[in-house]
Amino acid sequence: MKKTLFVLAGTALALSAQAGQSCVDVRLSAASPVVRGDSDVTVNVAVTNTCRHPVQVLNWQLPSDDIEESLFRIEVNGTRPLYLGAHYKRVMPRAVDHRKLAAGESLNFSVELTGLYDMSQNGLYTIRYDAHGHSGSSAEALHSQPIYLKLEERTAQLSATKAPSDPAPSAASTSFTGRCSSTQQSQLGSARTAATNYAVQSTSYLSTLSSGTPRYVTWFGTYSSAGRATALDHFTKTRDAFQNAAITFDCSCKKSGTYAYVYPTQPYKIYLCGAFWNAGMTGTDSKAGTLIHEMLHFNVIAGTDDWAYGQSAAKSLAQSDPAKALDNSDNHEYFAENTPAQN
Repeated sequence: MKKTLFVLAGTALALSAQAGQSCVDVRLSAASPVVRGDSDVTVNVAVTNTCRHPVQVLNWQLPSDDIEESLFRIEVNGTRPLYLGAHYKRVMPRAVDHRKLAAGESLNFSVELTGLYDMSQNGLYTIRYDAHGHSGSSAEALHSQPIYLKLEERTAQLSATKAPSDPAPSAASTSFTGRCSSTQQSQLGSARTAATNYAVQSTSYLSTLSSGTPRYVTWFGTYSSAGRATALDHFTKTRDAFQNAAITFDCSCKKSGTYAYVYPTQPYKIYLCGAFWNAGMTGTDSKAGTLIHEMLHFNVIAGTDDWAYGQSAAKSLAQSDPAKALDNSDNHEYFAENTPAQN
């Protein structure tokens, strides 16, 4: 991935129209509307504060050198290309997690997309910027109008190392990389057991559910048999993975504002970060809950997204958009943790 940052003043020139009526205007542009052959696909992102006062954005909403989420919504031939990057579970935003934009200030980024998304198909690509906000922050969500790129004469296929795969069945095992200490290994063993119990209980609960209970409605919104079936499928696969899969835990991440992250195309390796070690074993935002959250991100399990972080935002999402709640890792985690307990 090639990304370069420039700080500019004034309004950035771009191909798309202004997105939304907010202080932060995000625009995408490209050098050419057609990309031929197996070339990299690069877009420019201009983020501008159009108001007369400073505003804040979250660092992880910006496509800087260390992209930590899927920040683009891309479609081609009626489908969404596979996202190849990581999904993170974070703490509530802190002051250090924000970037202030002065009145009229613009940030320009150049982002190479083929390292983040499978763009091996030929066709007309619709590309939007789509960085979610956070209920624990005053930072706005960042969205753009679409641009369109036509990719032609592409021959490269998604490599085996990037392609999603359903690992061959194997005996349950736990391995460690990234210099996990003895204490950390012990805690991770306990966390896997607790996460397994959460998944077993959630599967049992959903398998007999026939109406909208407080617990279901709180985290997944209005009850429907289709919604229940989706949640049950997610937790059944999660349970089976914790009970039967060879899981690798990596302890190399030291970020204090992050619990954990995974690459959805690379089951079942989970990277644990600084906030994970300070969490309780069970309960809200716990070690066990974090493992549930991350397991659901794997494409072979549920391929969930991070539409909302935190209990408050997850509850709001369930009421406003049950379909997205069923595609949000935190909603599943809080359903499993069930703290405070609901029937």
